[in-house]
Amino acid sequence: MSSNTYFKRVQAATPTRFWINNVTKEQARLAIEAGARSCTQNPSYPWKILSDPTDGPAARKLMDELISQEKDDETVLRELQCRLIAEICKIFQPTFEETHHTDGWVTIQGSPLHEDRETILEWGRRHHATAPNMMLKIPATASGISAIEALIQEGCTVLATEVMSVAQVIDVCETYERAASKMENPPELYFAHIAGIFDEHLQATVEKEGINVDRDALYQAGIIVAKKISRVITDRGYSVKMLSGGARGLHHFTEMVGARASVTINWGGTADKLLELDGPAIDRFSAVPSPDVIDELLEKVPDFARAYNRKGLTADAYESFGPVVRFRTSFENAWNKCLAAIAARRRELEG
Repeated sequence: MSSNTYFKRVQAATPTRFWINNVTKEQARLAIEAGARSCTQNPSYPWKILSDPTDGPAARKLMDELISQEKDDETVLRELQCRLIAEICKIFQPTFEETHHTDGWVTIQGSPLHEDRETILEWGRRHHATAPNMMLKIPATASGISAIEALIQEGCTVLATEVMSVAQVIDVCETYERAASKMENPPELYFAHIAGIFDEHLQATVEKEGINVDRDALYQAGIIVAKKISRVITDRGYSVKMLSGGARGLHHFTEMVGARASVTINWGGTADKLLELDGPAIDRFSAVPSPDVIDELLEKVPDFARAYNRKGLTADAYESFGPVVRFRTSFENAWNKCLAAIAARRRELEG
């Protein structure tokens, strides 16, 4: 692969960094060669790997071994996920060491079916030391943020995910600042603003409710919220790192170029397509959104207003916010498919 790929040029010309999402081993290697600095994995990852023609056979063999050792299917799935992601951690570990732990992180997120504070704490304490470059990925809900505060104080590096609103960002950052102020060398905190899923949710809502809004304005919604978030972080001097994710179009990467942030995207259909197109590495994030566009979205799309306004959501509403529910539901579906596959395989092995 060229030493002057699109992503490497973006990273040379701007503060924007390229991360890769939900990768197989081969995709991880290709992404690193293309310039990927770190990696995000989510609860749908085990299902993806079990279904993969290349990595699937080894994953299914490992699943069989775990079934023979564990009676509880959920425990099997959690351990399967952890071991699969640990293999990706090994691939990113040279980057982790070369950058003195700045890059080379690989995230892991627990069961989407059990996201109360105590379960998150138990899971985080068990898995954070699996690999030196494994980062805990925790939903930015009321219970998740409470768990994040405790885990930061215990020295765990965390990515707060399922962030869809400015209010969540402020809550996460204030929580981190409070926890970090009590520590001599606090671990880092990242947060992931899921712009693509947010846009997908708004589009579905507009269609379902028959809201008459300019389609070009709607196209900009997630990036507009991202720009507001970036301003809030800068203005308030928060010592956190921003990540953008959930891409549903190439613009969810290209419109973020120029941001002091990382952007995580899938390999197939997004990263590989951007490499093929090899577009210009120019700052698009600094472009100021039209006030008319923002006004139209605020007036016509209630969930945009909830996400955009600093006090648009209260902590107890984070978990039930439409785009958060949409994102979590996709994880629940994949997690349940894995549980069903484990249960079916257990019956075969015991039959």
